[in-house]
Amino acid sequence: MTLQQLKYILAISETGSMNKASEQLYVSQPSLTSSVQELEKEIGIKIFHRSGRGVTLTNDGAEFIQYARQVVGQFDVLAEKYISKGGIKKKFGVSTQHYSFAVKAFVEMVKHFDTSEYEFAVRETKTAEIISDVATLRSEIGIIYLNDFNRKSLTKLLSSNGLEFHTLTKCSPFVYLWKGHPLAGEKSINFEQLADYPCLSFEQGDRSSFYLAEEILSTNEYQRIIKANDRATMLNLMIGLDGYTLCSGIICEELNGSDYIAVPFDGGSADEIMEIGYITLKNVILSEMAEIYISEIKSYLGL
Repeated sequence: MTLQQLKYILAISETGSMNKASEQLYVSQPSLTSSVQELEKEIGIKIFHRSGRGVTLTNDGAEFIQYARQVVGQFDVLAEKYISKGGIKKKFGVSTQHYSFAVKAFVEMVKHFDTSEYEFAVRETKTAEIISDVATLRSEIGIIYLNDFNRKSLTKLLSSNGLEFHTLTKCSPFVYLWKGHPLAGEKSINFEQLADYPCLSFEQGDRSSFYLAEEILSTNEYQRIIKANDRATMLNLMIGLDGYTLCSGIICEELNGSDYIAVPFDGGSADEIMEIGYITLKNVILSEMAEIYISEIKSYLGL
């Protein structure tokens, strides 16, 4: 098995075509096909289904390619650190739950580099996709939270994907709402006070689970709940419908604006402590971009 063969199967998987992959890789299609067949024979599994419509991954192939992405991704990190790569752009991606501080830190990290020489990506997305992105090295860093309720399930899910969680900070929950909300002037807010207002929650897709929810206390029986899938929509719903969400209280006015406030939530339960952190592949060698990004988050959080 060679690094070149792994790069071949990644290209085929991404393009869904032997022809397109051979053009992208500047190798002949017969050579590409032969290399893939040799790899399949060596590892004893069939990686691709081939048909007139192109190629698709088998179940074994889908599992194998996750490891292939990790190997190729780590090679690229090593090459970035120790080998001059000429004009090839370096890549760095972050996948995160909807935290404005995570985006702010990304902005500050990018300022350290010439963007013409890099390909950067920041993805505010669903919890399951964050885990998948980091497991396959689509993103090098993922930002999520743990608490007493979801810790066992998420820790098991992280472990099964070869990932580990690194704590950044711990905080009590806050009620996040706009400054014109009837409860905005309260010193603290409890569930009884919130009963007449819609709870806003980020969608988690087909794999939706209470354990994957971004919001703490996801199992509570909310009388009114509205789902959203991006931060801008969430903020609009706060103003238009007097909606609220439960959050960490770590907000960035520079990105979200000054029309919103976080009021301490009065709940009194042990699992209401949020442990926010970042996930990486186990034993990973972090790129320079990742190290600076984590440093920027810690600086923003005052750590």
